[in-house]
Amino acid sequence: MQKITIETGVGLFLVVGLLCLGYLSVKLGNISLFGTEQYTVTARFANISGLKEGATIEIAGVSIGKVGKIHLEDYEAQVNLLINPDVKLQEDAIASIRTQGIIGDKYVKIKTGGADEFIEDGGELMETESAIELEELVSKYIFDKE
Repeated sequence: MQKITIETGVGLFLVVGLLCLGYLSVKLGNISLFGTEQYTVTARFANISGLKEGATIEIAGVSIGKVGKIHLEDYEAQVNLLINPDVKLQEDAIASIRTQGIIGDKYVKIKTGGADEFIEDGGELMETESAIELEELVSKYIFDKE
């Protein structure tokens, strides 16, 4: 009788441990199992230079979402931005690609606008600034000296 109780306790402990491990994996990996509450806004860039899916989107240094799917359309990079539902973007907001630090990861920085109209789910940010390539600036400085 006591042997069954010990085996049951160990089994329950193992099941609870596996459930906790699964929960931590989902939370730390930022995986949404049942869809997302975020809304999608698209932006077109001439050059995204190292921006990856899952990169953060920030306004005033605060994370407001993440980069979704990136694909090429009409020789421009079309980036789907997944924005948190409590954040509303004005129609004249500007999206730009920035680097965290000198050699850090790329992220999307959004400068808010002053318009009264907001971008709806599935809308598009019209004004964008492409990524600045450090190598291009250095080569321009070195080789364009006269």
